[in-house]
Amino acid sequence: MVVASPGIMDKKSTDITVSQTVKKFSKQLFAFIKGKVNQLEDAEDILQDVWYQFSKMTNYEEVDSISGWLYTVTRNKITDLYRKRKSDFLEDLQYEDDEGGLSFKEILLLDDSSNPELALFKEMFWDEFFKALDELPENQKMVFVMNEIEDKTLQEIATDSGENIKTIISRKGYAVKHLRKKLLPLYEEFIS
Repeated sequence: MVVASPGIMDKKSTDITVSQTVKKFSKQLFAFIKGKVNQLEDAEDILQDVWYQFSKMTNYEEVDSISGWLYTVTRNKITDLYRKRKSDFLEDLQYEDDEGGLSFKEILLLDDSSNPELALFKEMFWDEFFKALDELPENQKMVFVMNEIEDKTLQEIATDSGENIKTIISRKGYAVKHLRKKLLPLYEEFIS
């Protein structure tokens, strides 16, 4: 397949094939993905998804920058991976009221296929969760993501960063408290 290639080199570049684009950007994208995910298999899957989506694209000429498009899709795929792992990192966000109400994790695991209100709540929860995560100081966010999403132990994080384990534990604690504080009103609104 031959496609116009705006943005790959410049507006005057010649037509290129999908395989040439793959060859040009694969190493860069793979390195970018590996820097964001912990598992090699996840990085390979994400890259494969990006190339699959690229191969299905029909409007190459409308894209100003192929590299910009590729990195945007890649970031979205990484975010999708984190969202799929929601049950793995919500343990610390559980909240149960005095009457034994549902926890966040239980709400997110409820079947919402026949309940549009629950589906909407789950979507709102994820939006609020990622907003609250972005509000954290970078060092707290990094510890939370590495521990809860990338499955690194707090000791591994301390060793890799050269920080004291107590500092890492403290950062994780502050992150969890912030997330609970931000998400609790949404939870209470849902159960009332």
